[in-house]
Amino acid sequence: MLGSEEVGSAYANPLKSPPSVSSRLAQWLQSASAEVWVKFLLALVGLGLAFATALFSTVSRDAGNVWATVILASSSLLIATIVGLVTVPYLARRVAVERLRESFDYDITRAGIIYVLVTIVIAIAALNTGNNLLYIVVAAMLAAILVSGIVSAWVLRWLELDVRLPEHVFAGRPVAGRIVLHNPRRYLPSFSIRVISTRKKRKKATKQWQWEATTFAFPFNRPKEQQWLRLPDRRLRRVLVVPPPPGIFQGMAYFPFLPPQSDASADLELRFDQRGRYREDSFGLATRFPFAFLTKTRHVSLPREVLVYPRIDPTDEVFEVLPLVRGEWESFVRGRGSDLYMIREYLPEDSARHVDWKATAKSGSLKVREFAREDERKLCIAFDNPEPGRISERAYEKAVDLTASLAWHFSTQEAQVSFVVPGRPRTRDLHEFLAWLAVIEPGTTGAESGKNAPSDDGLHEMNLGGSDDYNIVITARQRGSLPTALWNSSYFIFAADDSATKSAPR
Repeated sequence: MLGSEEVGSAYANPLKSPPSVSSRLAQWLQSASAEVWVKFLLALVGLGLAFATALFSTVSRDAGNVWATVILASSSLLIATIVGLVTVPYLARRVAVERLRESFDYDITRAGIIYVLVTIVIAIAALNTGNNLLYIVVAAMLAAILVSGIVSAWVLRWLELDVRLPEHVFAGRPVAGRIVLHNPRRYLPSFSIRVISTRKKRKKATKQWQWEATTFAFPFNRPKEQQWLRLPDRRLRRVLVVPPPPGIFQGMAYFPFLPPQSDASADLELRFDQRGRYREDSFGLATRFPFAFLTKTRHVSLPREVLVYPRIDPTDEVFEVLPLVRGEWESFVRGRGSDLYMIREYLPEDSARHVDWKATAKSGSLKVREFAREDERKLCIAFDNPEPGRISERAYEKAVDLTASLAWHFSTQEAQVSFVVPGRPRTRDLHEFLAWLAVIEPGTTGAESGKNAPSDDGLHEMNLGGSDDYNIVITARQRGSLPTALWNSSYFIFAADDSATKSAPR
């Protein structure tokens, strides 16, 4: 997660000649800034031509040449229109992006409000009395506000932020994250910097006015093929804005002083109460330096995403189910292998080469050795995702947490454990299975939360009877609806709406 960066050689090559002027020019022409300058120069040339054409139209009008005046004036308008449609929107978007990168928010503090009120009172007194000293005091107070805005902007500008998050995160368990702040400036330090979240806390969907891309077409009521004018356009509509997913960063990291060309880091304890996908698109660098009149926040675009796995805490349901599951599994894997499982009474179908003569001599009856079949110590944990509305949300979350806990427990056992959910291929990767459970919802496949792909028969789709694995199935179905062929090789755990999770052996 920490990433890496390439480090160049510390030794210079004396035989390597500096790049030529032509190569540097070609490299510059391929950069993004060259495109901006080319568009800007083309706009200047176009506007110059339009201005020159307008001047010639004026001259033609004074000379009495009507047709030349009409042609030149129309050409001037046409050139100006082309420049406006081709170059101006592109340059405006570039300016908007640059301003977004360095966007600042201003929040006046209580001290700033009091300071402004005092300044207004002194200004009124200066106007009423005409005292030059009061004018000087007002000018100094207004200058302090101006200096505060400029200095705070310089303190925040050019700072580089990096947020490092752990790879595997479980709900309900605290994890450590790290915020790294870098000051690339050579001489100017930064003071009193806070790293905060810029996410607005909204829990309900609201309607907002938003600009949407559309197409201006003429004639209006004709099909697309019969419209002879189609231009890109934008329209303002009131749309329903869904609240964003939960954010990652809810606290604050404080850096009192950051020297030039240095890094500072702060460790944070992150805790997520629910499973799911958490995302943060931007962070904020805030400061009240130097006079605490304003809280200035600079938005830093830094997308970060965390996939929070379900809880794997040892709950009462886990402790209740584990002994039953282990007992049924052990009785299923008894067979003939190299590991001794038990010594039992001789049966007519047993081979004589498995008779334990020492145990027979001691007990006085024939005893045989029974071994565990190594080739069948295979376990499959399956989550039979129910349809929406079959069980309550609380029971569903408990079923998902129980599935994750069982998967985590049996992955540490000496067995081949596989995992499966409807709509996904069987996997042996524990973290991949936990990632599916992190975003799964009732009636979905577990690939992406919110993409409904319900299955008519999830148990048939998972093909649990097509292998020699012993299956642990977490399901919300009724007992009578389960296939009878699976009862001999499966242990079913029934997710119910009550407080307990009901289970049944094979």
